[in-house]
Amino acid sequence: MLLSFSIFRTILLWFFGIPATIMAFTFALFGALIDRSGNTAHSAGALWTRAILFLSGVKVSVKGSENIPDGPVVFVANHIGSFDIPVVQGCIPKQFRWVAKKSLFKIPIVGWGMTLTGHIAVDQKNIRAAVGSIKIAAEKIKAGTSVLIFPEGSRNTTDKLLPFKRGGFMLATKSEVPIIPVSITGTRDIIKIGGYVVRPNNATLVIGKPIASKGRKVDELMELSREAIEEGISIGGVSNE
Repeated sequence: MLLSFSIFRTILLWFFGIPATIMAFTFALFGALIDRSGNTAHSAGALWTRAILFLSGVKVSVKGSENIPDGPVVFVANHIGSFDIPVVQGCIPKQFRWVAKKSLFKIPIVGWGMTLTGHIAVDQKNIRAAVGSIKIAAEKIKAGTSVLIFPEGSRNTTDKLLPFKRGGFMLATKSEVPIIPVSITGTRDIIKIGGYVVRPNNATLVIGKPIASKGRKVDELMELSREAIEEGISIGGVSNE
């Protein structure tokens, strides 16, 4: 019975999801040309990701939305599965832009859309370029743009958080905006690494209380954020599974 349901959801996702993706990116690209703030494109992306979650049979429970303050913030989230992206894009009730590795911006259509809609590229292989990207991102945040990062840097296949990279926390200190810890559970095996079969599951998104960055050092922010994300994971589920 579970296998049949999984196959059904897989067919739904790939049969209807691909056309939906093409339509969403087309709308997002046109939206970016009309609305240079990127807000229209972000809304199109959120609608698309909610469609993907629906087709995949993934139900998301969001806890702590009231913790998101007005004004710009830096969201920091753990990263355990390919469905983390649609979960945060579709379910965080605030406009934000991704801080992502530069290579993603070279992908046809997807990369063009990310550039046009104001997402921020970081060259992880070039320290000087990365520092420059952080300065540009900090100015965008000061101007009112929220951003989201996965501080572990890549998808985590273990039950413990990987070491955090400093970039996102440097952003917070330079822009002096609060950090919002985000804990994701339930997404790891919806589509396994290298696979294509959908395994529907309930996911939980726990949005923690703001962590003030003003007057704090990067290492302190990293530790406070790690503790908050771990606490959120324990609320969302016993483990990252």
